[in-house]
Amino acid sequence: MSPHYVLDARTATDHFPGIGRYVVNLARAMVSLLGPGERLTLLRDPTQPAPWDLSALAGERVQVVDVPLSPFSLRQQWAVPRLLARRGADLYHSPYYLMPYRPGVPTVLTVHDLIPLLFPRQSTLQARLLFRWTMVLALRTACQVIAVSEATLRDLQRHFHIPADRVSVVPEAPDPAFYPRPPTEVEALRRKYALPDSFVLYVGSNKPHKNLTRLMEAWAQITEHGIRNTLVLAGPWDPRYPEPRLLAERLGLQNIRWLGPVPEADLPALYSAADLFVFPSLYEGFGLPVLEAMACGVPVVCSDTSSLPGVAGDAALRVDPNDVQALAAAITELLTSPARRAEMREKGFQQAARFSWERTATLTLEGYRGVVGGSST
Repeated sequence: MSPHYVLDARTATDHFPGIGRYVVNLARAMVSLLGPGERLTLLRDPTQPAPWDLSALAGERVQVVDVPLSPFSLRQQWAVPRLLARRGADLYHSPYYLMPYRPGVPTVLTVHDLIPLLFPRQSTLQARLLFRWTMVLALRTACQVIAVSEATLRDLQRHFHIPADRVSVVPEAPDPAFYPRPPTEVEALRRKYALPDSFVLYVGSNKPHKNLTRLMEAWAQITEHGIRNTLVLAGPWDPRYPEPRLLAERLGLQNIRWLGPVPEADLPALYSAADLFVFPSLYEGFGLPVLEAMACGVPVVCSDTSSLPGVAGDAALRVDPNDVQALAAAITELLTSPARRAEMREKGFQQAARFSWERTATLTLEGYRGVVGGSST
């Protein structure tokens, strides 16, 4: 038997930065872990811009097949199953719940979070109903479900009552590109974005569950106590949620920079340039930016909720994300204590090293083998 696995990497585009990073790093790590006779095919959408080059992974046992269909396309419902049959696939893995729901082969699904259900005010009733309906279809399709954290597993069991034997927790990991960058690269990054010598960094969107309004309130308290650092926020800006900027203006906060989206290639140096990283999110399916910051040697303040305690461990100052005063105090503690920052920097390195894409790929491949072996008996 020569198992042929198909990993759907059509989400490796600019539109899906988080899921794209997941599927690309998983694919990269799998290549060297394939067993005798095992083959891997990656499905790619060539019509969408992407910061990753999947073609570099192609080789004797790895193929990259272009499928010019978005996960939002209805046509994928019949085009992808035909492709799987034509290529003799033994298993199909979707990293996203919008997928073909009758793929014709045993299927693995990765679930990252259930944010539309947990934060209903962020989406319309129609969007929430569509999310629930398509998630139900995806979960029914999958022989095995991968949850990226224990928090996501708990949410799946609470909202969809998935049997425990059909779900496994396989954590993500920081991209190998995240490590402390040399001073010359950091300085070039500072010049590119006109950044000050000292700043606190946040990386992520402005969606309400990211909790940026409380970060603005905490930053106002920090500023009142005479700390003059700059708060730098990098990430996509959704115009539906202007509240953080409006609040910053109302509070008269001058020492804030809104960078907007930052290219993937610039993120490691951006983290490396920061004095500390703050991540006050109310909910994360995994919380990868926390590990990215730690891997770059940046002390972290983050929320003590959802998946973040498991990701950060004791290597971050964790606070109740609803407690503005506690958030301000934790940031102030690190900004005013070089010794404490050095301590948390070392703890962060150790914590980030506990997560690797090699381990993630090993566990995922073990899941593949269990599904294919089970379907052939």
